[in-house]
Amino acid sequence: MLSRLVIKNVALIENAEITFGDKLNVLSGETGAGKSVILDSVNFVLGAKADRSMIRYGESECLVKAEFSVPEQSQAVQTLREMDIDTDGEIIISRKFNDAGKNTVKINGNTVTATMLRAVTDSLVDVHGQSEHFFLLKESNQLKVLDDVVGTPIIEEKTALKTVLAQKKAIKEKMTMLGGDEQERGRRLDVLQFQIEEIESVDLQENEEEELLVKRDKINNLEKIITSLREATQALTAEAGALDGLRYAARALTGISKLDEAYQTAQEKIESLAIEAGDVAETLTDIAEELYFDENEAEETETRLDTIRALKRKYGANKAEIDAFLAAAQAEYDLLSDCEGQFAALTAEMAKIDEKIYEICRKMTALRKEHGVAFCARVTDELKTLNIPHATFCIEFEEYSKSDVNKANGNGLDSVCFMFSANAGEPIKPLGKIISGGEMSRFMLAVKTQLSSVNEISTYIFDEIDAGISGKTAKAVGEKLARIATRTQIIAVSHLAQIAAMSDDEFLIEKCETDGKTVTLVHSLDEREKMQEIVRLIGGDGSGEFAVKHAEELLNQAKEYKKSIS
Repeated sequence: MLSRLVIKNVALIENAEITFGDKLNVLSGETGAGKSVILDSVNFVLGAKADRSMIRYGESECLVKAEFSVPEQSQAVQTLREMDIDTDGEIIISRKFNDAGKNTVKINGNTVTATMLRAVTDSLVDVHGQSEHFFLLKESNQLKVLDDVVGTPIIEEKTALKTVLAQKKAIKEKMTMLGGDEQERGRRLDVLQFQIEEIESVDLQENEEEELLVKRDKINNLEKIITSLREATQALTAEAGALDGLRYAARALTGISKLDEAYQTAQEKIESLAIEAGDVAETLTDIAEELYFDENEAEETETRLDTIRALKRKYGANKAEIDAFLAAAQAEYDLLSDCEGQFAALTAEMAKIDEKIYEICRKMTALRKEHGVAFCARVTDELKTLNIPHATFCIEFEEYSKSDVNKANGNGLDSVCFMFSANAGEPIKPLGKIISGGEMSRFMLAVKTQLSSVNEISTYIFDEIDAGISGKTAKAVGEKLARIATRTQIIAVSHLAQIAAMSDDEFLIEKCETDGKTVTLVHSLDEREKMQEIVRLIGGDGSGEFAVKHAEELLNQAKEYKKSIS
């Protein structure tokens, strides 16, 4: 339930704090007093879109805080725990919005996104406004509501269906591995054969690309290499070159080499250097003589590099990845080449699974239709007490056959639409296309009377549920609200005395001027003030004897009715 609502700087509300009761809370007041601002604030804190126009004039930001108290096993608590947000059933949501368009949303002190906020509030509050879609108006929710009515039997069938659907998925995965049907498998074998032959024909060797790149660099720089080799050879062997210098140095030390061991060692080293330099010169000469430009070799090198690059683009960044791809392709080829028996067995197994799925779906449909008929009858009876004596309500099921079994999901194959007609002789239409506000309000109220003990919504909010009704119908609507409120908190905006009289907590919304500013104030009314408000709603000024007696009569009737349903 929504236990407390704090509103700051929203439209005409400067600062308001409302403590709601756990049963029927009624908000009343003159037209234009600001009742819609209260509901706008609730919608805002629940996650509705906001714009700068909702911020009170002269202020830079607005704030709404809502405090909820729900059972620990509720869906909202489970959702919060999945988000790693601690709660023992107490949920505090605050949302700020500033004139720069920035939102700040917190749940129990934790900053959350708008999507996370709506995931929590969807199971907390159900708001029905005159221009808003009600939870039940969405056809996507209607099957869920019907399943809530069916209860345990449909849950058991859904569990069985989930198991069989998982088995079907596993079989499909195996069949996919086997290439699907014969035509698909043939196409896949052709592709695999081409890939295997292409990789094997290239016969890529370890480090081959790197070696080819080195070879290409040599070919591209051949002239420079030959010139450098010749220059180096010339520096060693030319007259007065390095070899001549080394030999001259060795001869110079010959005359003194016997005088000291150090001189002899130096001479021997120089002679060794001369020999080494001569060998190097011969090697350079041999290399240079062997070098020549082969146009065919250059073209073959470039072609081979292009082939290797194409292979890498298709099958892997290096030889290891290409080899792994080849191994996998060969394994798949071998499997597909010898899978006729496996595929036939899987096809037969799939046919049996589809039969099971269809059988379960038919059971689910039968359950839904059986419980749906009773549910529609109960709602229709409720509508008759709400002064729609010729109401017709039924649930339309879209037909399906065995050929649709591949469309089955966790909810089976059913697609349903709630159909309604308010008047004798008029055709039934999809619920979402009902346009009469008064009829819609009463229809939703009839459904809520039946569903309030089924779903997990902790708070219903009705914006002028009394639109287009009066007299006996107004009394009936008030009684329905009181009945629902025995199980679920209701917050209702109303202009009718009959509904205000049924309230367990009454709030007056009024507009006044303070220091030259117009503000909306919210007052919680005591019994005496509640009487005065009911007199006002009847049309009296508080002094008329008839209005006062009428108000007393309405209050007494409300007390007696609430005793009878408590």
